[in-house]
Amino acid sequence: MIAPLVIGNWKMNMLVSEACDLALSLANNSFEGVDVVIAPPFTSIYPVSQIIKESRLGLAGQNFYSGSKGAYTGEISIEMLKDVGCSHVLIGHSERRQLFNECNENINRKVQLATQMGITAVVCVGETQRQREEGNTLDVIKDQLSKALVGLSGQSLAFVVIAYEPIWAIGTGINASPAQVVETHKFIRKFLFESQEFSENIEPRILYGGSVNAQNCKQLLCEEEIDGALVGGASLNFESFYAIIKSCVGA
Repeated sequence: MIAPLVIGNWKMNMLVSEACDLALSLANNSFEGVDVVIAPPFTSIYPVSQIIKESRLGLAGQNFYSGSKGAYTGEISIEMLKDVGCSHVLIGHSERRQLFNECNENINRKVQLATQMGITAVVCVGETQRQREEGNTLDVIKDQLSKALVGLSGQSLAFVVIAYEPIWAIGTGINASPAQVVETHKFIRKFLFESQEFSENIEPRILYGGSVNAQNCKQLLCEEEIDGALVGGASLNFESFYAIIKSCVGA
């Protein structure tokens, strides 16, 4: 049975000293039975990598530019993320799509670059409140996935994680019900196996994100379709994030 995966997305929060303190607290604790990855802001990635390098914690970048090197002022490449020890990278988060106008085609380029480098691409998908109310959730998810994963095949698919994050649940305190999440995760899994070259040897993890806390995380992970959680605000505090991680044990 695959271990749950919990990713803490720290977004644009914490100075280096704060990020290092939180990373140290996490590194000093055991997470048997759960895979844990943290995604600090760019300024903290290297010092955090040094703190967690002897631990079981994984490291993720929150974003990167779809080019290797060059005159791209202010950008970070996937090679740079790998160089500082990142094993994962978030791609297509709704905040990137909505605030920075990231399109599905650019997301696809990033997924291909990450998987070619052996970095696990955590591909985020999700619908707005209006899209859900109009009954278009699954159509939106299908469109996002089909465009984000085009051209991927074979072993590159072993480096893909899908994170379902309904936009209306992110940072609102309102999480999707287990029934809503299970329906969407089943659809995602079916779509992946029908349209991509997944097999019994390469089965993607599908995470849920959106106002995740220790209480709803344990309830959600009791469902076999849910393989873990992408956690935002609750990952910024050791006690709340550790409680989420521990709630996944045996879930």
